[in-house]
Parts: sequence; C-alpha cells; structure tokens
Amino acid sequence: MKFRIALSILALGGLFAATAPLVAHHSFSAEFDANQPITLHGWVTKIEWTNPHVWIYMDVKDDKGVKTNWGFEMGPPHLLQGSGWDRTKLKIGDEISVDGSRAKNGSNKMNARSVKFTATGISLQAASSQGINN
Repeated sequence: MKFRIALSILALGGLFAATAPLVAHHSFSAEFDANQPITLHGWVTKIEWTNPHVWIYMDVKDDKGVKTNWGFEMGPPHLLQGSGWDRTKLKIGDEISVDGSRAKNGSNKMNARSVKFTATGISLQAASSQGINN
C-alpha cells in the first residue's frame, strides 16, 4: 500500500514537472505587437538554443555609434531545424539583420520572423508563435 502511494506521488510529481513549462508559455500577442514591425542590424553576442524558444542577442549601433543589446525570440529548435537552422548555423560575432515585431512593453526585445546573414545574403525563417512560415 505504501509503495502504491509513493509511486502515485512520484507519478504526479513527474506529470507536474512535465507540464509546468507549458503553463509558463506565452502567446505571441501577449508579449509582442504585430503592428510594430522592426528591422535591426547588428552582431550576435549570445545564443540560447533551448526550448520552448531559441533566443539570440545582438549588439545594435545607433546613428551615434552607441551599442544597445537586443534579444529576439525565435521558434522552437525542432521547427527551426526544419527551416535549415542548427546549433552551428549562427556564431557569436556574426553580422545579421532581423525582421520581426517589437515587444509591447518597449523593451529591447522582439519576435523574429526572419534572419539574414550579412556575409552570405542567406535569409532563414525564424518565426515562433505566429508559425514558422510567417
């Protein structure tokens, strides 16, 4: 009897742990504004190839040469891989341009639709919550 109770508690704990990230996940419209399109050009400073979304950070220079670090959310790794992405496609220091939608709160964050590599001119889809082909 004690074994069954312990096993049930363990199973419930595992179920909770597996579903917790789903509860924390957000919708596109909760965080980003499709009516605020933005294109940024800069140099990659950090890459977080993790679930539920890949995040890339880059330094963007303004007209005065002042750098600001921006973060952009992309789709989940498994969807990005279907569009030609992998962990080695982008490297720290790469020069890129990103098209997407700005964060509603005005922070230096955006949801990326596409990423263009300056060196090669190759553009890859990067969308997350709106669907990979948007």
